[in-house]
Amino acid sequence: MDFNVNIGLEGEAQELVTQENTANKYGSGEIEVYATPAMVGLMENASLKAVDPKLPEGFATVGIDLEIKHLAATPIGMNVRAKAILREIDNKKLIFYVQAFDEKEMIGEGIHTRYIIQVDKFLQRMQEKGKQ
Repeated sequence: MDFNVNIGLEGEAQELVTQENTANKYGSGEIEVYATPAMVGLMENASLKAVDPKLPEGFATVGIDLEIKHLAATPIGMNVRAKAILREIDNKKLIFYVQAFDEKEMIGEGIHTRYIIQVDKFLQRMQEKGKQ
């Protein structure tokens, strides 16, 4: 099946650093700076924005792998922007180069892999799993 995705597709996502997305709030640290889990989520969001709108009706992507480096801390009050570029396609597996920036510098980078799924079949498997 042709999923209408091509190498080079890009997506972006952004958010403001607040108390809600700090390491202290996430439980990933005790300091009130932008949390690594928040940055990872933003990178995933940028990746899905690159491809999910182009997929046929009833299809979506799910994250399956992350290799991320958090390079610099970001204080509360700064904006953070994530960018994803689709670098490789292997059937339903999509591999992205992802970066995150605050208002001063690059704060993170890495590789994120997503997989194209058929939503109804995926949800059916999850319902069956929940019944076990």
